[in-house]
Amino acid sequence: MSALISKTKTEMADHVKHLERDLATIRTGRASAGLLENIRVDYYGTQTPIKQMAMINILDAKTLEIQPWDISAINDIDKALQKADLGASPVNDGKVIRITLPSMTEERRKQLAKNISKMSEDYKVAVRNNRREVIEKLKKAQKTGEITEDDLKRYEGDVQKATDLYVAEIDKTIKAKETEIMKI
Repeated sequence: MSALISKTKTEMADHVKHLERDLATIRTGRASAGLLENIRVDYYGTQTPIKQMAMINILDAKTLEIQPWDISAINDIDKALQKADLGASPVNDGKVIRITLPSMTEERRKQLAKNISKMSEDYKVAVRNNRREVIEKLKKAQKTGEITEDDLKRYEGDVQKATDLYVAEIDKTIKAKETEIMKI
């Protein structure tokens, strides 16, 4: 049963990691390479992430620079960036692509904060679903005699502590991202 509890804790931790990865792709007031994380380029018939095709530099708080390793792919990268709708037009000079991000309005910042709050609820539900599933398995094990009632209560307590820990971690991560978004 401890393997089951350990597996559940790992799954809960994975939810937090996925949330952090998703949040990295959300634009804040500063330029971030994470904005380009989900953008794929049609490179010789294969959908390839930009970060595998180019070096991404942050020149200042509002400017990203993309320098492809294969210069012949620069136009493909440019097309993919234009399709991605980043809210800024890429400028291609033949060697590098620069993206200057405009400042976000207060309304847009509030909308993003609301969106990530919704996202956090989805991840909290996923963590709670992990808790529910493992508790159901523990109750079945107790009914079949694999564990005692005392073991059941102890394991339920361990699972609840893990759930509380990861829900708090999600809240902390969301709060940090909201602060980053609202910062001008």
